[in-house]
Amino acid sequence: MRILSGIQPSGALHLGNYFGMMKPAVELQHQGEAYYFIANYHSMTSLFDAQERRKNTLDVALDFLACGLDPSKAVFFRQSDVPEVTELTWLLTTVTPMGLLERCHSYKDKIAKGLSPNHGLFAYPVLMAADILIYDSNVVPVGRDQKQHVEVTRDVAIKFNELYGTTFVIPEPRIGEEVAVVPGTDGQKMSKSYGNAIDIFGEEKATRKKIMGLVMDSRSPAEPKPDADKNLAIQLLKLVAPSEVAKDLEHRLRAGGLGYGDLKKALFEHYWSYFSTARAKRAELLANVSYVQNVLAEGAAKARIVARKVLDRAKEASGLN
Repeated sequence: MRILSGIQPSGALHLGNYFGMMKPAVELQHQGEAYYFIANYHSMTSLFDAQERRKNTLDVALDFLACGLDPSKAVFFRQSDVPEVTELTWLLTTVTPMGLLERCHSYKDKIAKGLSPNHGLFAYPVLMAADILIYDSNVVPVGRDQKQHVEVTRDVAIKFNELYGTTFVIPEPRIGEEVAVVPGTDGQKMSKSYGNAIDIFGEEKATRKKIMGLVMDSRSPAEPKPDADKNLAIQLLKLVAPSEVAKDLEHRLRAGGLGYGDLKKALFEHYWSYFSTARAKRAELLANVSYVQNVLAEGAAKARIVARKVLDRAKEASGLN
């Protein structure tokens, strides 16, 4: 089983990235042949500062390795270090119906949020299809909001196969039922572009301030909160605190007598403790950046061996070789 997943270097990684993609990826690296990439081509649809992209790309590598990605278990690389993926994108573009892209939710959602409607943003699913298909991926772990992109990939691969003969492996999405959408500080889905994220490796003072600033309702500590399970701090606590601790705090909030200030303090302490080991590991990696760059270079070399074979197969099938 070959597993494929990618993450954009469009800003500091946050709890939504960790629980939605990174933690499942670290777990899956022991269950199959894992290919994980830093999607720096994809970041070009919304990030237009070259230096920031370089910095973010290194930060993503540091963060992922600190959080448990094992280069001996997974192939880890920069997307742009595998140029075959952009060549395959053109082959796939020629069999991708416009209507298929026009129906993609992510494009409409991002435009509604104020992003510039450039062609890259519109054609994003075709590059994502190339990312998946070029490694003969069987399984693609995604959040519910990304499931449609895997469905688009399947549709494009099937159309190419029908037109030119069996060429691509048809991938399957894998959605972790236990991974809910991680809420941001405003209650929406946590996202870098929404400005509502809690960073994995944020500075202590700034992160404490952000968590203590979570907006709660005006009910007094003594009032029972029958809707405690919908409380933003409780939802986040369930991710970073032991289950018995989160259940106890939810029960106390529901019964009345637990103040929101104390609840948010508990959230910060458990968040800080949850990533303590990863923070120490990241500091070690930051002191040895050449090791990180070597990991990415070696990963790209391995990835290109597979990518070249698949691209050659697709070019042969479509009459380009």
